[in-house]
Amino acid sequence: QVRLVESGGGTVHIGESLTLSCACTGCTSPIGTRSWYRQGPENQRELVATLTSGGAATYSASVEGRFTISRDNAKNTWYLQMNSLQPADTGLYICVYRSAYSGRGTQVTVSS
Repeated sequence: QVRLVESGGGTVHIGESLTLSCACTGCTSPIGTRSWYRQGPENQRELVATLTSGGAATYSASVEGRFTISRDNAKNTWYLQMNSLQPADTGLYICVYRSAYSGRGTQVTVSS
């Protein structure tokens, strides 16, 4: 059974950084994409970053150059390093495995 648990969210000021973690139980195969989505106040969901099993990373235009997705296969965990945070980055960050499994999310709030 696959279970995803996000952590690392919080409230920060403009320009600060956060690193989110997604710990996966049951992600026994290195094959399959690992992704981060962001859900806004009106429940709109944006794909923020994706990491393929081959190690290729893609980002939405809004975070390109500021966010980095990575993973630690030994820990079954992937991360989202977020730098130069802006108020528009505020939202519930949800990790997704193989486009089928998702966690409950961790809240990030960027205040001015």
